[in-house]
Amino acid sequence: MDKSEKKVLMITGATLALFIFSILYARGKYNDAPECLPFDKTYETPKVNKLDDKTYQVYAVAQMWQFQPSQIYIPVGAEVDFFLTSKDVVHGFNIAEKNVNMMAVYGNINKTTVKFDKPGVYKITCHEYCGVGHQNMQAEVIVNDPAATK
Repeated sequence: MDKSEKKVLMITGATLALFIFSILYARGKYNDAPECLPFDKTYETPKVNKLDDKTYQVYAVAQMWQFQPSQIYIPVGAEVDFFLTSKDVVHGFNIAEKNVNMMAVYGNINKTTVKFDKPGVYKITCHEYCGVGHQNMQAEVIVNDPAATK
């Protein structure tokens, strides 16, 4: 084996090691994939549960051509567990500003947790074509700062 072959092998090995390190690092740091839960009929009732001042649960239900609840009010700094299901066809659930991207599938429950640190209106849109009213399928998370209203 001459010097040029050794150099190529060293560069290839270093590149492979960097690639494997990058994958393992990203997997540990950016593991925001939604969790799939066993189906239960209690998730089919749309509601917002306040567990404490900073923790909420949202049972979101998608159906042609709406999300329920359509408006979700929470305070700044709240951590929200979204539980998502569908009553009919496959729908998408996207909150672009929070990097949330889930699918609402009939008979399945998807879950993700989001922290809302800034006040504002966060739009929820359906990103999976679900029929003629698809473009109107939206909801919103309204994040208020209670300290600012006093």
